[in-house]
Amino acid sequence: MYILIHGIGVSHRYLARLHAVLAAGSPTYSFDLPGFAGTPTPDHQVTAEEYGAFIAETLKAKGITSYVLVGHSMGVQFAIEAALHAPEQASHVVLMGPVVDSKHKNVRRQSLALFLDGLLRESPSSNWIVVSDYFLCGPRWYLTELPVMMEYPTEKRLGLVGSPVLILRGSRDHVAGPEWSLRLSRAVPQGRLVEIPGVGHVAQHMRPKAVADAIRSFVAAT
Repeated sequence: MYILIHGIGVSHRYLARLHAVLAAGSPTYSFDLPGFAGTPTPDHQVTAEEYGAFIAETLKAKGITSYVLVGHSMGVQFAIEAALHAPEQASHVVLMGPVVDSKHKNVRRQSLALFLDGLLRESPSSNWIVVSDYFLCGPRWYLTELPVMMEYPTEKRLGLVGSPVLILRGSRDHVAGPEWSLRLSRAVPQGRLVEIPGVGHVAQHMRPKAVADAIRSFVAAT
């Protein structure tokens, strides 16, 4: 069973193509987390740990007891925390386009990397989904959660995860660069790095079958 987790400002929609491919062979669920995708906005800043606990507890309440967590961008942080909150349930963890790359440890650099990715490496359909989701989220909540994303110690927290971990990036993704991604894959005993050729940060929208195949192969092998 696969659980798909979106990043900051967006929704399940940019995961929909990957969802469809994975769901053809296994039960698959996608989250729209509180404050995003037009859902009610929380009355306080929500930490990655709180989002992770929300994901794990929601799955527990639904009777879902074993799953592969698949997070993208800031959703990587939520997936890590969900795995730490319920380690016995998270059989595998897949981190796509993980943030925040150590080369982009301030808002200006991170924003520039995202802007250039959208301008040069993503399709019109991908950009339309992302931008329209940003409007649904609204600037207030995006800016509320941005410091959470920027300050989260991804590498340190990932090192506490006991499940097998796949780091997955597009080969043209400069939001999650190659050196950073390789370092994350080495932060855990059962880490692996896979690159999807020719695509940028939103690899799961551009090449959903290749991403799904990489995820399935990883799960089958570990």
